[in-house]
Amino acid sequence: MTEIRFDALCIGNAICDVFAHVEEDFLLQEGLVKGSMRLIETDEAVALFNKMGQTVRISGGSAGNTAAGIASLGGRPAYFGKVAEDELGDSYYHDMNGTGVYYNTPRLREWKPTARSMILITPDGERTMNTYLGACTEFSPSDVDEDVVAAAAVTYMEGYLWDPEEAKKAFLAAAEIAHKHDRKVAITLSDSFCVDRYRDEFTGLLSDGVVDLIFANEHEIKALYQTGDLDTAISAARESGAMTALTLGKDGAMIITPEETVKVPAQQVDNVVDLTGAGDLFAAGFLFGLARDYSLTNAAELGCICASSVIKHVGARPERPLKNLAAQNGFEV
Repeated sequence: MTEIRFDALCIGNAICDVFAHVEEDFLLQEGLVKGSMRLIETDEAVALFNKMGQTVRISGGSAGNTAAGIASLGGRPAYFGKVAEDELGDSYYHDMNGTGVYYNTPRLREWKPTARSMILITPDGERTMNTYLGACTEFSPSDVDEDVVAAAAVTYMEGYLWDPEEAKKAFLAAAEIAHKHDRKVAITLSDSFCVDRYRDEFTGLLSDGVVDLIFANEHEIKALYQTGDLDTAISAARESGAMTALTLGKDGAMIITPEETVKVPAQQVDNVVDLTGAGDLFAAGFLFGLARDYSLTNAAELGCICASSVIKHVGARPERPLKNLAAQNGFEV
């Protein structure tokens, strides 16, 4: 059997978050609705990016944030995600490898620029988001490195990969490789709209044994099992045969298996600044714990610790080493 070299392989949309402070007049000139979130096409993405002036760039994407969180814990993560051979692609490669994530996905050489979420912040703190998916939608089975999948304790993938047809094929190829090497496969449901688009296919992944572990929040798990009642959704999750890692915001988290249900409290946070990335960082802590043979309770507790750290500041990546925070809470990582 291939030796385990990575705690987790995270696969998802490689998106660069680009922040800029702008005046209200800028939104008016560009015809943008303040506080909106929208998808845009290539020409508009390039034009808007060129007008943004001074920017702060942070490599993002849900699975990318999870990989960065595992690295911050002192773990060994790998990442698959598609960027282009351009300026933002250079930044993404530099950032991911610089955080300690193994990242070597072949880059797109033409056609589409690197995906970016351009976040315009007005003086009142309101955010107007313009997202261009670009190169990340070109992730395909040819980008799946079997040696890396085989060497990861868990392969963790975004539900968003179900949108482009080639990315869906890559998801299934990676899952098959992982199981061939007796590794676990996990999926995060991404958002309730994603679940609504692919509910039958997602439940099929569970019933067919393609996925061993799902990550979801309360809205997503209710959407998956088409119920407005959380207890009903929990019962359905228990009967699915897979493990479910369910985040419940201020109420903590719950790990549901056919044999047991574990609930852990959230960490106390007095000043919540930005909830972005909380689920991604919970996944980082839980996957790290799973790879290191923690009990389900301890893995979930570590997930909650990681989630609590990221909501204290703007952005979805850790500002301080999670390894130190874990140690302060009694974990030997």
